[in-house]
Amino acid sequence: MPNPPRCPWAVDPWSVAYHDSEWGTPCHEDRLLFELLILEGFQAGLSWLTILKKRPAFQEAFDHFLPEKVAAYAPEKCRELAENTQIVRNKSKIAAAVTNAQAFLQIQEEYGSFDAYIWSFTNGNPVLNNWQLQSEVPATSALSDKVSAELKKRGFKFVGSTIIYSYLGAIGVINDHLASCPFNPVFQHTCCK
Repeated sequence: MPNPPRCPWAVDPWSVAYHDSEWGTPCHEDRLLFELLILEGFQAGLSWLTILKKRPAFQEAFDHFLPEKVAAYAPEKCRELAENTQIVRNKSKIAAAVTNAQAFLQIQEEYGSFDAYIWSFTNGNPVLNNWQLQSEVPATSALSDKVSAELKKRGFKFVGSTIIYSYLGAIGVINDHLASCPFNPVFQHTCCK
């Protein structure tokens, strides 16, 4: 019997690996939470596949997304990043990464970790959706509206509700694997009965 299909957007090696190992899986590691927040901001106006392909270069260029290092980037470093052909060379997004790193560190200081902060919006529990079709998956939600507004108040940039909905899916606060996808926790529960 053939394996059930993945979510329909996971069709190439990069998106399949991301879908199977990361997307929708609850993440509690601050460095990775920061990395994905920055990458989601860089994705704005582009395809996620573009970001996935460039992710190793982003990791190298941005000191493996250690927020303490990114927060301290001087203008010279930002200019160097803007000339790096291996990443997305958008000056506004590069500047936002530095601003966001600084705001991220402030949240870590206030809450003990960014993990504690971001998961507080759902009381530590993932939102498990059970969509039948990809067309049913929304671009935003009341949750992403709220998180987006709170992040903006704290000075974050490139954190509109659509970006944040995608981010919450990336870090597993929201699980949008389709009902038919073997990576949907509801599917895993029902298929094994």
